[in-house]
Amino acid sequence: MQITCPHCAQRNRIAPESLAANAICGKCRAPLLAGPLDVDGEDLDQLIEESALPLLVDFWAPWCGPCRGFAPTFKAAAAKHGGKLLFVKLDTEANPAAGQRFNIRSIPTLAVFHRGQELGRVSGALPGPQLEQLVGQVLDQVGG
Repeated sequence: MQITCPHCAQRNRIAPESLAANAICGKCRAPLLAGPLDVDGEDLDQLIEESALPLLVDFWAPWCGPCRGFAPTFKAAAAKHGGKLLFVKLDTEANPAAGQRFNIRSIPTLAVFHRGQELGRVSGALPGPQLEQLVGQVLDQVGG
């Protein structure tokens, strides 16, 4: 799969199982997990099945005000916890089939996946402290 570096926007080809190995950008050498990964439906399916790290997926759309307002909070959490958890964003407008497949009825919706299974979801934009609490719960649940 290809991942865009959150620092220099360079596309990097990487195997999903390698993401837990502190993957770095081939161009700027910065950590690839220091920001949310923008994925399409196919990439998300691959990450759910193959990633060694748990995923926190933000299902969002560009026209959604709460989604845009939540984006900096999600990005800050990704910068803080990126090595323990994959922060992933899926644009449901650009990927409507993925939104339907995951039964996304409102946005933003956060869903947690680990080892091919959905562990839970939360609808609505969370304030920073509540997102931190969710991340802590996920890490406790998966032993991270």
